[in-house]
Amino acid sequence: MCYNSSMRMRRKPNLDKRIKRCCSLLVAEPELLKGRWLAEFGFSKLHLELGCGKGSFTTQTASVNSEALLVALEKVDNVLVLALERALSEDVPNVRFMCNLADDLTDFFDSGEVSRIYLNFSDPWPARRHAKRRLTGEIFLSLYKKVLCDGGEVHFKTDNQDLFEFSLAEFDRCGFKLSEVSRNLHEFGVQGIMTDYEMKFHGEGQPIYRCVATWDRGEL
Repeated sequence: MCYNSSMRMRRKPNLDKRIKRCCSLLVAEPELLKGRWLAEFGFSKLHLELGCGKGSFTTQTASVNSEALLVALEKVDNVLVLALERALSEDVPNVRFMCNLADDLTDFFDSGEVSRIYLNFSDPWPARRHAKRRLTGEIFLSLYKKVLCDGGEVHFKTDNQDLFEFSLAEFDRCGFKLSEVSRNLHEFGVQGIMTDYEMKFHGEGQPIYRCVATWDRGEL
């Protein structure tokens, strides 16, 4: 098989066959590309999206950033197949997918190899005992520091105010420089590319929180 099938909800019909049809976009052994993603695919920048969902944001963002290779991680194959099929149908040349966990980033990407990371509507893990699982917590920020280049950025969006305030504090405490901080991103009209979740939340009148956190590798 060309994907990680260990994390499943109720399986979609013909899931294996559907994923196999999209294998040209799925990186089965990303560890073999560590340190040479850009050379292998011929792009000048490498962007990551951690948790791509159904892939709407992924394909649109890749289309407007044609100089960058966008590698999207999604741990649930039931969801990943939808993103794969969307990217394949839209014929987006600069996007690839991985069915892997963010915990293993340093196994797949070399020091300074990544210039941008997108975190969109990550699981807030609200219980204090689960704080270490938050993708904007210190454990994950230490991984991002290792793979981001000098001036590399984390673009973070959420509908969860508590997670946002926690994340701002963690970014600052871990040495990231914050900018573009907004607690109601679309207050005066839609800004940027929305995810599927974001369109739903915005339609319900919920504020969207966003920030950019920049890493200076000189601080390593």
